[in-house]
Amino acid sequence: MEKKADIGLIGLAVMGQNLVLNMNDRGYAVAVHNRTTGRITEFLEGPAKGREIYGADTPAELVAQLKKPRRVMLMVKAGPVVDSYIDTLVPLLDPGDIVIDGGNSHYPDSERRTSALRERGIHYIGTGVSGGEEGARTGPSIMPGGEVKAWPSVKPIFQSIAARAPDGAPCCDWVGDGGAGHYVKMIHNAIEYGDMQLITEAYQIMKDLLGMNHEEMAERFAGWNAGRLESYLIEITANILRVNDQDGSPLVEKILDTAGQKGTGKWTVVDAAQLGIPVTLIAEAVFARALSARKDERIRASEVLQGPDGQTAAGSLPSPEERERILTDLEAAVYAAKITSYAQGFMLIREAAREYGWTIDYGAVAGMWRGGCIIRSAFLSDITAAYKENPDLENLLQAPVFSRVMVEAVPAWRRSVVQAVESGIPAPAMSSSLSFFEAYRSARLPANLLQAQRDYFGAHTYERVDKPRGEYFHTNWTGSGGSVTSGTYDA
Repeated sequence: MEKKADIGLIGLAVMGQNLVLNMNDRGYAVAVHNRTTGRITEFLEGPAKGREIYGADTPAELVAQLKKPRRVMLMVKAGPVVDSYIDTLVPLLDPGDIVIDGGNSHYPDSERRTSALRERGIHYIGTGVSGGEEGARTGPSIMPGGEVKAWPSVKPIFQSIAARAPDGAPCCDWVGDGGAGHYVKMIHNAIEYGDMQLITEAYQIMKDLLGMNHEEMAERFAGWNAGRLESYLIEITANILRVNDQDGSPLVEKILDTAGQKGTGKWTVVDAAQLGIPVTLIAEAVFARALSARKDERIRASEVLQGPDGQTAAGSLPSPEERERILTDLEAAVYAAKITSYAQGFMLIREAAREYGWTIDYGAVAGMWRGGCIIRSAFLSDITAAYKENPDLENLLQAPVFSRVMVEAVPAWRRSVVQAVESGIPAPAMSSSLSFFEAYRSARLPANLLQAQRDYFGAHTYERVDKPRGEYFHTNWTGSGGSVTSGTYDA
């Protein structure tokens, strides 16, 4: 069969179909395969009809239709399914051909696959794709990593189908070796968890503390979206709050309050714990979803555990003037907490790059998130600029553009957290991010007492402020413990 397709794609769910149509819009002929072959027929006779999109009943037929170097993109469920398709494809491919995994694979799998395929002379790219159904069709954010030798062969396709940032740059660039692409996508999703949790906390404060109706809340979020909080998630929140059910009541209130998750947030928290990076806001966002899922248990607990139900301590709604002050504080608190979330995410990327030997351009990562993806927001341009000004920036909170904002926002941030606490409204992301900020700005923390406790019960030793770092001491606190220590190490 004549080789006629520029790229092949396996997996015709919504994301896969829309990426194929996007590629074809940009002039690329695409061969497609799906495990359930009936979906191939439906696609070719439906959205793909009349286009340079060719069906293949088997992976072998798909490979036979591709120009060299062959490029095969997998848009299938992460995990064993990806490995199964790779095992099927490898005997069909030649050295220099490229396998692209565009699903939400865990980065250690991408590390393993990069090395394994390199030994066979085949290039592997593990690429994060963000933007959902709409982004896949009109322009997603694409975060490729893996075998850098393959990048020139896929760069024209990826950058042509990617979203464009406000300055016209494609929201796609090479991230790094091995699992770097999927790692950055994992962090993107984790920041997404944090953003969504902050928005839901603001929503509950507006609804339960301030007694705002859904149109009022929608107007407020729309107003925020016209300012420094401009972002896709704020925008869709305003839209969601305006949608009514068939009976005319707000649809959002008919939705069961149990949040799902697919695993990237959990992976982030686990990796952060292993690397010793305090992604506290992200962790709280993950655990908030886990707690929401315990719906039946929460119902039973609500019958025996009493407390404020959202109204002020006085038991009445605030005056219009007070409500406006609370909302002004809330906007500042959400913005400051959002900055903290991104700072924590980049802390983790930075440490992972050091641990796993990746070279990552952090400004380029922020640049890739400026369009197409779920966390796209106006202030990502500030992050890009901060890293461009100082590529070795230790932490985003130290960048002048953010440090000034954070200091200015702290009083309002504190008032918002206090307001939520006094009113019995859970605000785990907002409050944990404030605690992180307070600790991060502290030159001295009470960990000296903690380390004394560790030395007391376990002879774990300690360093002294009046001695050089790296010298360790032990005190026989009880007089009967002796001088033997357990050694010093961090697990």
